[in-house]
Amino acid sequence: SVQWTECNLQLMTQRALEAESNVEKLKQENFILQGELDRFRMENENLRAGQTTDLGALKHNMDFALQNLQKIITGANWSIAQLTSGVESLHFVAEVLKSTGKISEVGAEKE
Repeated sequence: SVQWTECNLQLMTQRALEAESNVEKLKQENFILQGELDRFRMENENLRAGQTTDLGALKHNMDFALQNLQKIITGANWSIAQLTSGVESLHFVAEVLKSTGKISEVGAEKE
């Protein structure tokens, strides 16, 4: 029925909006993490240039932190890609439901 289609369309639209909001949050988080990664890289370079006595341990710690940040950024990028794909699918389903509702209304008017 048209009411069922409209209800589903509203739910799909709400899910699409929530997914888009999540994509934006992840993009912002990704931007912040990228900034932190750049800062760590700079600090690492400064430590290397400073010839600190415990440079080996510091380098190891910085490299470990950089690797973890890189994993987080990769995960965030993957999540953004998944959410974007989901939003596109929801938009497609919403368009199908809209057109189905229009077809149903035209059929009802003819009867």
